[in-house]
Amino acid sequence: MNTLRFIARQFAKTITNISPLGNGLINDTFLVATESSHFVLQRINPNVFPEPKQIMDNLINLNRHLKQKPTVEVKLKIPDLLKTLTNQDFYQDQLGDCWRALSFIENTESLETLTHLSQAQQTGFALGYFHRLVSDLDPSLLHDTLPGFHIAPGYLSHYQEILTQSPKQIECEDIYCADFIAQHDHICNDLEAAKQQGFLALRVIHGDPKLNNFLFNKHTKKIVSIIDLDTVKPGLLHYDIGDCLRSCCHILESNQFDLEICAAILKSYLSETCVFFSAYDYQYLFAAIRLIPFELGVRFYTDYLEGNRYFKVADPKQNLQRASAQFQLCQNIMAQESAIKSLIEQLKTQ
Repeated sequence: MNTLRFIARQFAKTITNISPLGNGLINDTFLVATESSHFVLQRINPNVFPEPKQIMDNLINLNRHLKQKPTVEVKLKIPDLLKTLTNQDFYQDQLGDCWRALSFIENTESLETLTHLSQAQQTGFALGYFHRLVSDLDPSLLHDTLPGFHIAPGYLSHYQEILTQSPKQIECEDIYCADFIAQHDHICNDLEAAKQQGFLALRVIHGDPKLNNFLFNKHTKKIVSIIDLDTVKPGLLHYDIGDCLRSCCHILESNQFDLEICAAILKSYLSETCVFFSAYDYQYLFAAIRLIPFELGVRFYTDYLEGNRYFKVADPKQNLQRASAQFQLCQNIMAQESAIKSLIEQLKTQ
């Protein structure tokens, strides 16, 4: 705690309290109280982000871009980067770890699950609005802080390499996962092929738009901020909206895809992005919704075969179970293909 206080004092002279904040699995995050306010202190995880300076550069570029917008246009608060007392963007400790400070957005809360359609509508709005805010930010100005992230053909190739090195498994879930990948691996290149053919363009994406990265005002119940911006990078918007729908529409008890929540999110999302969405952007929405759970399933199953090296697990078979759940979700999405495509077509014309 003394070391933590010393680090916190690089950003503020007087520290009155430090406590853990959130339940993130990547960075170490703390809420720091001073005599007059609070701020968020984070250690950037070097195992996930080996080039923390690139993350800081991206955040600086993002904040600079948003500050150029007229105030009336910015309906989402993005945490400000706070300088050290010596006017540095971050503090590097004796171990080489990078620490940064962010403004704390008061009177807000994050959610782990959706309980009302209004929350789904808010989530769709917030992601779409964020994409609209950064639609005129040149993605070439940002570093790719996670090379290969969401590039599904790369995950499939790694899986196939690991498969040849792993002993044959006999459990039912294991056979299901291997068979599902073999039967549906043709969908793996849908988005990357569209990008290479020029149908889908690289834009600035959030990179991790799961529900608990949106902050709701405790009183109005409206989303007022989007956080966890370390994964902001060049990419396809389809990765973001696909992953957001995967996380929000997954009915955990049955591994089915909730079409009603999907409709609420997509309607609000497209009401913001329609001003710059192309015909191809609409055309590949279903492919994105189908692909992201397949991609994640491949990643979980590969990690299981490798001995659970990447994803944290409570027992040795947890990644196998996670993979099975994602493939069942993907299977249900494919079963609802006509309904989902019809929904997208309806929203496209509104």
